[in-house]
Amino acid sequence: MRKIRVLVVEDSMVFRELLIRNLNMDPGIEVVATARDPFEARDMILAHKPDVMTLDIELPRMSGIEFLRKLMPQYPIPVVMISSLSDKVFDAMTAGAVDFVCKPPAGASREDIENFIRTELPVKIKIASVAKLNNTRRREEVHSGHYNRSPVNKKDMVIAIGASTGGTEAIYSVVKGFHKDIPGVVIVQHMPAGFTKMYAKRLNDGCEVEVKEAENGDVVRPGLVLLAPGGDCHMELVRQDEGYRVLLKNKPKVNGHCPSVEVLFESVAKHAGANAIGIILTGMGGDGAKGLLSMKNAGASTIGQDESTCVVYGMPRVAYECGAVEYQMKLEDIPEKTYQILNMRERGGGR
Repeated sequence: MRKIRVLVVEDSMVFRELLIRNLNMDPGIEVVATARDPFEARDMILAHKPDVMTLDIELPRMSGIEFLRKLMPQYPIPVVMISSLSDKVFDAMTAGAVDFVCKPPAGASREDIENFIRTELPVKIKIASVAKLNNTRRREEVHSGHYNRSPVNKKDMVIAIGASTGGTEAIYSVVKGFHKDIPGVVIVQHMPAGFTKMYAKRLNDGCEVEVKEAENGDVVRPGLVLLAPGGDCHMELVRQDEGYRVLLKNKPKVNGHCPSVEVLFESVAKHAGANAIGIILTGMGGDGAKGLLSMKNAGASTIGQDESTCVVYGMPRVAYECGAVEYQMKLEDIPEKTYQILNMRERGGGR
């Protein structure tokens, strides 16, 4: 099987050498070139034509984000960002990066750094190698926000969304189309600890609805979006006091993830039943597919992002193939479809 050819762009000589040695230990990956800054990277791309590029955000002569903005329109290539804990990584995702990993903190041992390179980074590189770059459209091009809708006041409804690779931009496109009358929204996006709070703030700043990183016991209410925190907790929906709350529970990973979309969707199926809409977006693997099927079987309406607009058509594909998807939609059409379903239910039309 052909190895994935990788270009490593990193200005630290020590970290660059660690990346080269440990990535080359993976039988499916070959580092074919390295660069210290974007100008060298440009030359290496033309000379070696790598399949995937790893890119630091802070680089000499030009930032990694500015390099992405200049590179992607002319020479689109799957990019995995290697970032410290900073919200700049979301600017990189908007500029066209496929995914990101969080660097080990300053002072981490050599063993921890090498373990990170051997385990987390190769997975992201392999996913990026199959990503569809023509679908990483800029957010302002994906969703116009203009469509006909009727007022929605169904307080007993809840909307559950799950996503992984490519999900930061996909979720933005969907949530940007929601207005303050939208029923409570709960979201799981596969993301490292620390980044979800920053991501929730960016959504909150850019959308009409209120968005926050969920805390244990938060009430689910209209106009509020709760994003599951990254780390070691799953987020579940429960019904309490004539309404919904979310609970954060320390449990083992499910489908390799914590938080898991599966756990959220199963809890929504159990506690909200037919009073729910489930939406599964771009991502590798099958997390959430069975949970979405449970939601559908419980009477919920379910939406899956279609292949043409997914960065990685994995999670929505598995959900579609197992019969969990009632409506398969282009990303830009999902907010309007959500309102159509809500309005139909408001009129008593059921599913």
